[in-house]
Amino acid sequence: MSIQSKRIVLIPAYCPDEKLITLISTLHEMNFTIVVVNDGSKAEQTSLFEAVSEYATVLIHEKNRGKGAALKTGFEYIKKTFAVPYIIVTADADGQHLPEDILLVCEKAEDRIGCLVLGSRIIGRDAPLRSRIGNGITRFVFRLSTGTAIYDTQTGLRAFSNGLTDYMLSVEGERYEYEMNVLLHLRQNNISAEEVPISTVYLDNNSSSHFNPIKDSFKIYREIFRFSASSLLSFVIDYGLFCALMSLTGMTVLSNVLSRIVSASVNFSLNRSFVFGSRAHIMKSAVKYFLLAVVILVFNTCILKLLIALGQPYMLAKIITETVMFFFSWTAQRLFVFKEAKI
Repeated sequence: MSIQSKRIVLIPAYCPDEKLITLISTLHEMNFTIVVVNDGSKAEQTSLFEAVSEYATVLIHEKNRGKGAALKTGFEYIKKTFAVPYIIVTADADGQHLPEDILLVCEKAEDRIGCLVLGSRIIGRDAPLRSRIGNGITRFVFRLSTGTAIYDTQTGLRAFSNGLTDYMLSVEGERYEYEMNVLLHLRQNNISAEEVPISTVYLDNNSSSHFNPIKDSFKIYREIFRFSASSLLSFVIDYGLFCALMSLTGMTVLSNVLSRIVSASVNFSLNRSFVFGSRAHIMKSAVKYFLLAVVILVFNTCILKLLIALGQPYMLAKIITETVMFFFSWTAQRLFVFKEAKI
C-alpha cells in the first residue's frame, strides 16, 4: 500500500482513566489519526475526554451501548470522513496495548491488504487466572466451531485495510460478542486472519476490564448453545423413535434409519432458522444437509452396529454414537451446509 495511506486508531472507551490520555498523546506523536468513542462514560469523566479531544476526534454515545456498538460508530465515522486508502487499528482504552504494538499490527495490515491482523498475546502463567481460563476455553471452542486455529481470539488489537470496513459494519453484535462474531464469519466471507505476537500487559490483575465472565460469555457462545439445544431436541426425537422401533422390530439398521430421517428433518428446520440464520436458498441448503445427513447416517449406523456387536446395550450404544457425531455435525453444518449464515 502507498506510504500516503492514512493510519487511523479507533479506541472504544467506557469509563477510562488517565492511561488513555497517555496512550493517545503518544500515538499522536507517532502521526496516527485517532478516533475515540465515549461509550456512555460517567459525567465526572467529561474533563478527561476534553483532554483527549486535544489529540483525537471524540464521538459520544449518550448511554452505554457496548463495545461492538462503539466500534461500529467509529467505523461509520471513518468511512464517511476519510478518503481511501487507510488502515484502521482498533485498540483498547485501558493501556494494555502498547504504542509500539499498535504500530506493529498497522504495518502488518499495510503489507497484508484484505487480511485481518490480530495482535496476539502469549498467555503465560503470570496472566490473571480468569484470562488464562477464558482464553483457553474460547480458543478450544472456536477451533472446534470453525476449524480455524487462532491463539488469541479475545484480543482487541486488530488492524485491517479500508476494504474490510463494510464487513466490519455488517457483523452482528453490540457488546463483547461482536469481536467473536467478526472471527466466526471470516471464513464464510473468504477473509484471512494473521496473528502478530505482541506484549502481554495486565494492569492491576486486569481489574479495568468491563468483561462480565457470565453474561458476556453467554453472548459469545449463544450460537453454540442454540446448536446444542437443537441437537438435544433432535436427539430426544431420534432416541425415542429408535428405542420404540427396536422394541417392535429388533432391526438395528431399519430402526436407526427411520428415526434419523424424522429427527434430521426437525434438526434441519431448527438449525436453518434458529441456530445459523442462513440466507441461502432453502433448496440449496436442503441438498447440502441431505448429503451431510447421508454421510452422518452411514458413520452413525456403522458405529452403532460396532458397539452393539461388541456387547454394548443398544440404548447405551445409541447415546455414545450420537455424542461422537455431535461435534462432527456442528462443524460440517457451519462450514458446509449453512455457510451463508446471517452476519
